[in-house]
Amino acid sequence: MTVHLIKLSVGVEDVEHLARIQAKRLADAKRKGQKADLKHVTRHAPRRVDEVLDGGSIYWVIKGFIRARQRLLDIRPVTRSDGEPACALVLDPRLVTTELRGFRPFQGWRYLAPERAPADGPGPGKTADGVPEAMMAELKGLGLL
Repeated sequence: MTVHLIKLSVGVEDVEHLARIQAKRLADAKRKGQKADLKHVTRHAPRRVDEVLDGGSIYWVIKGFIRARQRLLDIRPVTRSDGEPACALVLDPRLVTTELRGFRPFQGWRYLAPERAPADGPGPGKTADGVPEAMMAELKGLGLL
């Protein structure tokens, strides 16, 4: 059974900003002669690896809303720059926007059941209703939608 991960994307303004950050990381890896995998390094590895890698995605919470997801391709052990063991979540570089769904702050990552995951959205900056994403986020934040 597939299970997803959900993670806060702290300091990121929107999906396009996340895409730029990730593109820079890929370019830096290529420049250094490293394998050009898009990785997110986290302290703890998921225990449900088989379920996560069975079609799972990481859902990104940006500014209080789930806004995008990326397929998880692999989970690898790595060593952080301080010598401590860590886990690299290897991501598909393609970011898929989702319907906006409010999500409260939390630390680390959490599992997300497929039935609780938001549906894919129409594209960056848009919503299924044709309302600009920023306006939709503000209306949802105010509890009006």
